[in-house]
Amino acid sequence: MKQEKSCGAVIFREDESASRRFYLILKSTQGHTTLCKGHVEKNETERETAVREIMEETGLTVDFLDGFRQVIAYSPRPGHWKEVVFFLARSLGGRIACQPEEVADARFLPFDAAMERLTHPSDRDVLAAADAFLNGR
Repeated sequence: MKQEKSCGAVIFREDESASRRFYLILKSTQGHTTLCKGHVEKNETERETAVREIMEETGLTVDFLDGFRQVIAYSPRPGHWKEVVFFLARSLGGRIACQPEEVADARFLPFDAAMERLTHPSDRDVLAAADAFLNGR
């Protein structure tokens, strides 16, 4: 069985008063709505992959929060097994610049709206875990 690994992050920002939180979701050029992630390249650490993928797909720079790491695993097609590692990261600002080959749209949404739009239940589970982590700080 072929093994694949991707890494990414639940990316969030807060309004000036930190009373409202918004999460970044991406609509892929393939039509599904997801969190930011991508394949690990040779000799990259998990966080290096996440930083590169975030920059490539959105143009954003982020600051990772320690203590959050969620892993999902699934079979995307027969004979393949994929593991995806998600971190939690605060957007440091800037303008979203979508990678046109992979990302049709990217936007920050409140938690409930982001949950509604995510295609896969596993992404909703990761987003819920990230929100709970942030609420417990």
